[in-house]
Amino acid sequence: MSQYWSEVVHSLSPYVPGEQPKMADMIKLNANENPYPPSPQVLAAIHAAASGDLRLYPNLENLKQQIATYYQVLPEQVFLGNSSDEVLAHTFLALLKQDLPILFPDITYGFYPTFCALYQIAYTTLALRDDFSLNLDDYLRPNGGMIFPNPNATTGRLLPLSEIECLLQASPDTVLVVDEAYIDFGGSSAVKLVNHYPNLLVVQTLSKARSLAGLRVGLAIGHKDLIAALERVKNSFNPFPLDRIAIAATAAAFNDEAYFKQCCSAIIVSRDLLVDGLEQLGFDVVPSAANFVLMRHPQHDALEIQAYLRSQAIIVRHFNQDRITQHLRVSIGTEQECATLLQALKTYIAQNRPSVAALALPY
Repeated sequence: MSQYWSEVVHSLSPYVPGEQPKMADMIKLNANENPYPPSPQVLAAIHAAASGDLRLYPNLENLKQQIATYYQVLPEQVFLGNSSDEVLAHTFLALLKQDLPILFPDITYGFYPTFCALYQIAYTTLALRDDFSLNLDDYLRPNGGMIFPNPNATTGRLLPLSEIECLLQASPDTVLVVDEAYIDFGGSSAVKLVNHYPNLLVVQTLSKARSLAGLRVGLAIGHKDLIAALERVKNSFNPFPLDRIAIAATAAAFNDEAYFKQCCSAIIVSRDLLVDGLEQLGFDVVPSAANFVLMRHPQHDALEIQAYLRSQAIIVRHFNQDRITQHLRVSIGTEQECATLLQALKTYIAQNRPSVAALALPY
């Protein structure tokens, strides 16, 4: 640690993203990336945008209008940022830095406590139920704001839109942020509620369903007053969060609805087949509406399974966290990648008879 650091830096525990391996031949199922490439229209738009106009600063207004039309809201209800992580960072500072602690689940997206530490925001984590579902009754208490992913990060469990609306009705004086990074893989977006609830902010990303994790584009939709707060923070930091290439690619991604739906449908089919195969091998799989599943085998150690899979050039993710230390999170790959994973797991289980201690592995 350096003597020149600001005081807050010493206490930070930065978010650790999924590993980006250097080996090109790995089956990479650890970072919830889309296994399919971006739309051909996106690639064409990127090529066209790489022109002499890059000498000019970007303008977001046309893209905001396009996205507003897509979601049936007004342009002043749309916020754009360099990834949903940046959008969330601005959200924590603009809306969630309040006198009372904010609330979010104990098992959720790891960036939330990181943002709280960075901006010195008090927070309280609320335990998921034993089946990893959210209990929204726990959120009916005084708070400085609420945030959770839907489907929930790490677990993949989906909260029905009707329950989110009930929470909004019961908590009109506090902001609710719904982080919808995975909503396109099986859920109904809360965007349709923003015109009815001025305290709702919905955050989305193009990294997952639209195959643009490498481009870094995120957005938020909510009441114009919430968006105005985000704009104030953004414009105090970086008034041009998206470059011209990202703007062109995002516009093309929203234009190609057929390709978007095709990719989502393929991932949903692969997820269902993978879950069926995992359960046949004896795995307990948390119900998922995301592009990943959280699984455990009651007779085999999670870290040993992960190490074996890595020896077979397959990477999955483990979280050293209470309640899920015996679970692994597996991103949904192509049909062939999922089949290869299942075959590797079948071989591992056949070759490794569980020990007496492993028969009682904790959750």
